[in-house]
Amino acid sequence: MSTKYKKLILSLILDAIGLIPIPFFDVVWAPASAYIMTKMYKSKEGKIAGILSFVEEIIPFSDIVPTFTIMWVYSYIINKEKVDTIVEA
Repeated sequence: MSTKYKKLILSLILDAIGLIPIPFFDVVWAPASAYIMTKMYKSKEGKIAGILSFVEEIIPFSDIVPTFTIMWVYSYIINKEKVDTIVEA
């Protein structure tokens, strides 16, 4: 399996973790998801996605947005020409 699809599977798992309905879990998960996002995607876009991931996770009831999967789609489908600049996690 290629790294591309490993990142997709990891993205789906991380988005599912963000859906865990435990009180105050978002306080811990928001900074963790931002950090993981910036490590998975080392580009400028990865840093922006990290900020968006933090904001999306910290705001109540916005957890349904699949931030990691959206970033994967952006990186590997929409913005194919820049994939080579993305450093592997």
